[in-house]
Amino acid sequence: QVQLVESGGGLVQAGGSLRLSCAASGHTFRRYVMGWFRQAPGKERESVAAISWSGGTTDYADFVKGRFTISRDNAKNTVYLQMNSLKPEDTAVYYCAARLAGSGYDYWGQGTQVTVSA
Repeated sequence: QVQLVESGGGLVQAGGSLRLSCAASGHTFRRYVMGWFRQAPGKERESVAAISWSGGTTDYADFVKGRFTISRDNAKNTVYLQMNSLKPEDTAVYYCAARLAGSGYDYWGQGTQVTVSA
């Protein structure tokens, strides 16, 4: 099993930046594909970004391309989401999640709130 704990959320003005971190327990972190998701009030959860076990492959939702960067440090069992040029519509609870190759996201963190003021 993997336990995930997000941090780094907060309140920021539009155009600002935040870096989210997701710390994973266990020594098998490097086996997992990691993803970031978000859910705004009244909306469905949506995928933001994902990164392969090695970090060599990344994928982004169109609405964050060029603004957000996902990365991971397997030595620290941590995945990051660098968010730049934030917009009010980026306001949401952000979750990290883990999955093994070929399976769905089975492990989720508790979420961290990101609020972007206009």
